[in-house]
Order: sequence, then C-alpha cells, then structure tokens
Amino acid sequence: MRTSTTNTSPRKPLSAGKGGEPPGRRATLLGRIAGWCFDHRVKAVGLWLAALFTIFGAAGAVGPRFSASSAVPDSGSAAGFAVLQEHFPDLGTGGQSGTIVFRARQGVDDPAVRAAMEALFTLVDAGFPDGAGVPEHPGGTVVSPYSEGGKGQIARSGPLANQVAYAQVNLSSAVDDTGSGLLGQAIRAHAPVIEGLEVLPGGQYLAVIEPPQTELIGVAFAVLVLIIAFGSVLAMGLPIAVALGGVGAGIGTTLVLSHLFAIPQGTILLGMMIGLGVGIDYALFIVSRYRDGLHVGRSPRDATVAAMDSAGRAVVFAGTTVMISMLGLLLVGIGWIGGMGIGVSTTVLATMLTSTTLLPALLGFARTRVELTRWRGLIAAGFTAVALLGLGIGLAPLAAAGAAFAVLTLLASVAVRPLRRPVPRRAAKPVRATYAYRWSRTIQRRPWRWLIGATALLLVLAAPVTSLRLGWADEGNFPEETPTRQAYDLLAEGFGAGFNGPFLITVVPGAGDSAQAVRRLHGALERTAGVAAVTPPIANDPARPAAYLMRLVAETAPQDDATSDLVRRLRADVIPEAAAGTGLDVHLTGSAAVNIDITDYLAERMPIFFGAVLALSFLLLMTVFRSLLVPLKAVLMNVLTIGAAYGVVVAVFQWGWAGQLLGIEGGPINPFIPLMLFAVVFGLSMDYEVFMLSRIREEYLRTGDATTSVEDGLASTARVITAAAAIMVVVFASFMLEDLREIKLFGLGLALAVLLDATLVRMVVVPATMELLGDRNWWLPGWIERLLPHFEIEPTQPAVPALDEQLTPAGLAPVSVDCPRRPVVSKA
Repeated sequence: MRTSTTNTSPRKPLSAGKGGEPPGRRATLLGRIAGWCFDHRVKAVGLWLAALFTIFGAAGAVGPRFSASSAVPDSGSAAGFAVLQEHFPDLGTGGQSGTIVFRARQGVDDPAVRAAMEALFTLVDAGFPDGAGVPEHPGGTVVSPYSEGGKGQIARSGPLANQVAYAQVNLSSAVDDTGSGLLGQAIRAHAPVIEGLEVLPGGQYLAVIEPPQTELIGVAFAVLVLIIAFGSVLAMGLPIAVALGGVGAGIGTTLVLSHLFAIPQGTILLGMMIGLGVGIDYALFIVSRYRDGLHVGRSPRDATVAAMDSAGRAVVFAGTTVMISMLGLLLVGIGWIGGMGIGVSTTVLATMLTSTTLLPALLGFARTRVELTRWRGLIAAGFTAVALLGLGIGLAPLAAAGAAFAVLTLLASVAVRPLRRPVPRRAAKPVRATYAYRWSRTIQRRPWRWLIGATALLLVLAAPVTSLRLGWADEGNFPEETPTRQAYDLLAEGFGAGFNGPFLITVVPGAGDSAQAVRRLHGALERTAGVAAVTPPIANDPARPAAYLMRLVAETAPQDDATSDLVRRLRADVIPEAAAGTGLDVHLTGSAAVNIDITDYLAERMPIFFGAVLALSFLLLMTVFRSLLVPLKAVLMNVLTIGAAYGVVVAVFQWGWAGQLLGIEGGPINPFIPLMLFAVVFGLSMDYEVFMLSRIREEYLRTGDATTSVEDGLASTARVITAAAAIMVVVFASFMLEDLREIKLFGLGLALAVLLDATLVRMVVVPATMELLGDRNWWLPGWIERLLPHFEIEPTQPAVPALDEQLTPAGLAPVSVDCPRRPVVSKA
C-alpha cells in the first residue's frame, strides 16, 4: 500500500531566476532563444514573415523542377538507355514514356482521322510551339502508328480491329514530372474533335495529378480536438498557425531545392501530410507545457522558457529523429528516393523551427489569454471547422455555410456585445485521480497478461507481411474515371495487357555477321513463352549499323509476377544463349524494365536501410535516457508496430480486402513504399516515446520509485499524447480520400501505425514492460556510461516536492500538471 503526504502550507508563487529563467537553474540555449523571441515578439514574427516572403518569392521565381528520372545504377535498363542515348537520341533517353491512345469507330485509317492525329503528333513532337503551356521542345519524340517505326501499333485483329491505335511518346531525362504532366494535359486540350474519335493520354508520366484538398479534413478535425483538449480558441489556434507556417516554409524550400536535388513531385504531398501532423503535435506539446507553467504560478515569460527547456528540447530531439530516418533514404542509392527524404526532412525541419522560435513569439502576444475564451469564439471555431471539412470533401455548399455562419457569429457578437458572465472555474482532477492513472495501475497489476495480449494482437496484424509482394503497380490501378486508366483499359482491350508496358531490346553488334546474329536473336525472342510480339530489328543507320532496336511486348500486364519472371528469364537464359559467340551486347530496357530493376534493387538494400535506422535510433535513445533496456524495448516495439502496419497494408492493397471501400484493386506493393513507411513511422513513433519516457524518467530521478514513476509519467502525458495522436491519425487518414493508390497506401499505413503506437504500445506495452523490468529499466553498464556523451531532454530539476503536493493549499483540490484547469469562459 502506498501513501503520500500532502503539504498544507500556503502556495508560494514560483519566482524567476536570474535573467528571467525558471528558478533553480540556468536556462538552456533553446530557453534563451525562446526568451528572446518572447521579449522581441514583433521582430521575431517580422523575421518569419520576411523569411516566408523570401522563400515563396524564390520558389515562384525559379519554379519547381521535379525529377522524373528513375534510372537504377549498374542495371540492365540503365545500360540499355545509355545505348539509346548514344545511337537513338530521337527516342528519348530518360526511361520515361507514355502513349497517345485513340479509338475511331469509323476506323483509324479514315483519312480525316489520320490527318487529325498526325497533326497532333506533330504538335507533341514540336513541343506545342503555339503556347499550350508545355515547355517548348520537351525532349521527347512521338512514334506514330502510321510511320515505318510504328508498325504493330494499330490493332488489326480482335473485336476492336482497325479501331484502336496508339502512338509511343518517349521522353528524355530533361523532362521533369511537371513538364510531363503538362504535356499530358496539353494532349487532351489539343485532341482533335471528330465525331466517333476518342483520344486519351496514357501512362503514369503523362497523368495529370490534381492538387489535394483532403488535408483540410485533418485541419478541421484538429480544430475540434484542440478545442476539446485546451478549451480555448486561442490555445487551439497557436498549434495550427505554427504548423501551417512550418509546412508553407518547408514546401517553398523544397521547390527551390528541386533544382539542386532529384526530388519527385510526390514529395510535396508527402511533406504536407507529415508536416501537418508533426507540426501540430510539436506545438501542442509546447503549448501544453506552457499552460502547465502558468498553472504552477510562473509568469508567461518564465512559462515559455520552461516549456522550451523541457517540451522544446523533446521537440528538437523528436524532429531530429524523424529527419535522420528520412535522410537515411540516401543510403538506398537511388536519386529520387533520396530526394524524397531530403524534401520531407526539409518540411520537418521547418515545422521544428517554427515550433521553437515562432511559437514563443506568438505566446508573447497571447500571454495569459490562452486561458480565456468566449462562447462566440467557440461557436465561430466550430463553424470554421465545418467550412474546412466542406472544402476537404468537396462540398462547396457546406463550406460556404460554415464560413458564413462563422462570420455572422463574430459580427453578431461585436454588434450585441452582451454582458460578460464568467463561468466558475472547475478544479481539475489531480494526476492520480485521472482515468489514465487508473488505467496504468490496471496494466501494472497484471503486466504479463496485458503484454502477451497486446503483442499477440500486433503479431496477428503483422502476419500478412509474410506474403508481401513487391512490384510496381501499373496504370490499371488508377481510378476508373481518369484518362490514364481509360487509356490503359482501351489499350489492353485492343492489343492485350502487355502493350501497356512494352520493353526495348538494344543490341550493339560485335565482329562478324552481326545482321544474321541479330535476326537469330529476334527469332529466339519471338519463340520465348510469355512473349506476345517482337518488332523487327531497326538499325540506327541502315548503311553502317552501330546499334539495333527491337520492341518486345509480353502477354501479361506490367505488374504481373509472370512479367517479372519473363524479364529475369530473358536476361538470364534466352538472351545469353542467343548471343553466345556472336559478340552482341544486348540489354533489355524500357519503363517496365526500369520498374522491375528498381524492385530488385530496393529489395536488396532494404535490410541495410532498416539496420542503419534501427542502430542509430537505439544509440540516440540510449544516449538520452542513459539506459540499455529502454531503447532496446523501444526499438523492438516500434518494429512490431511497423510490422502490424505493413500487414494491414498488404491485406488491403495486395490482397484487395475492403478494396471497394477505398476504390482500389489488389496489386503489388510499390517497392519504395515500405522504405518510406519505415522511415516516417519509425521517426514519428519516437516522438511519443521521447515525450512519454522523458516524463517517466523525470519522475524516476525525483522519486527513485520505478513503479510510481511509470504511473505518474503515463498519467501526466496521456491526455496530450492522445490528443496529438488523434490529430495525426485523422490528418493521415484523410489522405485515403485521394485518387492515387500510393497516397491512399501512405495514408492508411501512417494512420494505422500512429493509432497502434499511441494505444497498444504506449498505453499497454510500455507500462507492462516497465513494470516487469522495474529498476532494471534504467540500468546502464558503467563502461558504456563513460563512453556516451551527455544529453538530456529534461534538464536537471532542483529538488522540489511533487507538483500535486506543492500546489495543494489547505482546503483546495490539487491541480494536475496534465489536466489543466478549464479556461475562464464568458458569454461575451
């Protein structure tokens, strides 16, 4: 039975120490920066506005240059593209290609149809010189089905015989994602208008990606959660404003960096998704600590410095962990994947900077008003959330109504100005009277039962990952209403599924009768099982051929396992046998081949990346918490959480479970997604690990009791972590409403991982394992202790009684650190 004493002496306000820092210690560098921003809040906000203006001005001046390069180092596809660049420069050299698929009920050979389509091909080939919004001479060429090189690009058999044809659009490495998307948009805009003629741009590189609005759903939900958590409109607005400022600065910087690094276009969406989640969370933790400081009697400035000395340091550590995880993608060795890591890390860094510099300045303006709100503010904030929700789900009437009612509420309150009637302040429950404390006690009474149950559930969720099939999902996974999907289906119906991902065979002749050797190679390729068609070899120079080119079409779709097996069989058996003794240098390349090479390349390097991130995270946690078992347990639990997220992703996106709800079909998992999910989820899971364990360790260092420190630490952080996790889950889950399959996958994986981490792991596994380990949680061999540098999230505190005891004047209920008093609410 545990007993606690209550100090009944009158409460004394906590006075500031030297320089305005919290009493008992000197403020850290981060605290001093926060103090400067608080004191010079106008300058600090002005500097941030100037920085944002400069960033957006630079981004607008140079524009984006997103990379579309997907070459794999030292691969067969890269070697084939090198041959194309040298001997067939007109066919494009970047590995990106698309199609112009067209269907004419009167027949594609109809003179009017042929003349109109050849005019369109000429426009595309010339780069739309009439100002169609596409960069002039985009660096690609069109292979017309009416040309000598386009033989076989008109369907001559089947139900759509002579009605369907396609032109191959080959793009060079000079065309970025923005240019290729604009090209697809221009093709649609300049498609000839003839009765019975349908023209569709095909291929992922010519797809037009509409800018998302679903992130507004997450912001709307964040408004509601923060109002519930803080009970104050001003306290709610601070985290959202700081997060939006950080995301804006990060995206603008990423646009500028796209000229220096190979950053793909999808990085912006991913950075927005992660930046909003972590930005709101980081500011939420700091504002919560700031309000805690006000509740214990600190001045607004001292509360700001103390919040930065504690929660601010945790934010810096957590943000650094996320950036390290993302920058670990540079180890993979593929430029655009490393570019995604750079872009997302930039956005996380920006949100971290706004949380630690802009937020203290805004707190300097808000001061104690974060504890005050009015009914009109709550009502207006609710209508604002409704307006944001309407914009996010595309319901304009709902958005307009929400915005109108929000404005009317504010105008009515100004016009009427009723008498203020403060609502009596409700005393908050002490930490040990909260539900979270009772929950922790329940877990710690039977730790083995809860630990085994939670671990078993995570293992069940992770089980599908054993059947994970990596592969590049083709355009057949685009939404049915998109031109990209319609072009894919029309091409498959008219020619066969394999025509959506043709391969290129490049041949550099050797000594002897090279023409005869190339013909034998062509025959061997045609006889190979799984090959639908092979075009005759074309020489770069018929008089003195230095290279030959053939186009090979598989019988199966690009994403099918059979297609990958065919490529491996051609490279390992068919081509070497046919070219043996001839001196031919043969390579199989093309967009579909690149995708297969990327899959194999990433599958080989995943263990290296996973091991590097796990090892570095373990060392960081061991340095911060001065423990061997705590970081080991944290790493293992995070791996289990990520495995559970992987398992659900496989069940939904590979097996197709609940696919109709998300509007997707079962298919392979794109090989870069497990890498990205691991980097993001592992970094984000460390956030809650750091915030929770830092409070537990703080209590342990103060009391020396391994059991009560877990109870008090979990109870004092549960409310804030729950609110932060709820916001992040909805922000991520809102991206499941996007059209692109990869974005849906990211949204589901990230939302589920955060949900599991904040519930099963933080609320069950952590208290159970820490109860079982007891004092051994904080054991560290002496020789390791001497080797590690010293860095603490929570600076050493002076010896003071527990907050519950310190703040309990005679006759008054104790005030909880975690459960702040409800703000004063007036009807004005």
